[in-house]
Amino acid sequence: MTTAIPTGAGTATTTRPAPKRGFRLTPAALIWPAMLYLILTTQVPFFMTVYYSFFRYNLVDPSSRPFVGLANYASLLSDPQNLRILLNTVVLAGGTLILTLVIGGALAMLLNREFPGRALLRTLLISSFLVMPIVTAVIWKNMLLNPVFGFFSWVVSSLGGQPVDWLAQFPMASLMAMITWEWTPFAMLILLTGLQSLPDDQLEAARLDGASPLQEFRHIVLPHWTQAIQVVVLMETIALLQVYGEIYGSTSGGPGVATTNLPYFIYQKAFAEYNIGLASAAGVITVVLTNLLAVYLLKVISRTKSSRGE
Repeated sequence: MTTAIPTGAGTATTTRPAPKRGFRLTPAALIWPAMLYLILTTQVPFFMTVYYSFFRYNLVDPSSRPFVGLANYASLLSDPQNLRILLNTVVLAGGTLILTLVIGGALAMLLNREFPGRALLRTLLISSFLVMPIVTAVIWKNMLLNPVFGFFSWVVSSLGGQPVDWLAQFPMASLMAMITWEWTPFAMLILLTGLQSLPDDQLEAARLDGASPLQEFRHIVLPHWTQAIQVVVLMETIALLQVYGEIYGSTSGGPGVATTNLPYFIYQKAFAEYNIGLASAAGVITVVLTNLLAVYLLKVISRTKSSRGE
């Protein structure tokens, strides 16, 4: 394309390059393969689960699949045993979260100090987080909590007491102990990272002003930890609501339903009773509750950042 541009001496002619035609890679086009993979691996199975939740579908008789609407959801929410399972899920996730925050915070404050062997101790403390859930369950069930040759029973017997069948007498506490052992390193690392970003001059100024260690922790360390604690709460809550391997490898949801949570309940309905419709309804409820909780926690984090002016 040729255009004439008038100048003082005459007319100058310039040629603009014609726009290129054909296929062009835009940023959106580069993202689409990953988006398609994400949709195929997450959203398609979820919508299939929602679809099956409206049917009475049992693999024992796969040819019969009557539409029942919300009957599966009504059955889940009206059964007192299922409400106990929902309570178990909340207690297990909430109790473990509190324990990991307390123990992880104490370990973070310990590792924030200089002492010989700190690097080795930090590596040893992190190692439990790298153990697979089913391996964690086997270690605790056979090596620590076994009533005959377990370590804890040996300690009780050495002190003159009677051996304890921990998984039978204290199933929920035992399960919380093994999951706390597994997830405490995660909380410790996040809190340690937050603690190491605290300027030393603030602590030195507080000590010069005569602040006690408790006052130093309450007025300086704890407010600085706010964002790190929120990250731990968000990430661990989502993960702890989906605990399955530890239950499968240790208590199998028992005694009775004492340690059965929603993920293990879904496994029982789908792969033990072959009740796909009821298991799908339970799965939808679990996903909805987890997402609602995650959205709420994200709003809390965002509100805290806004109040701090970040």
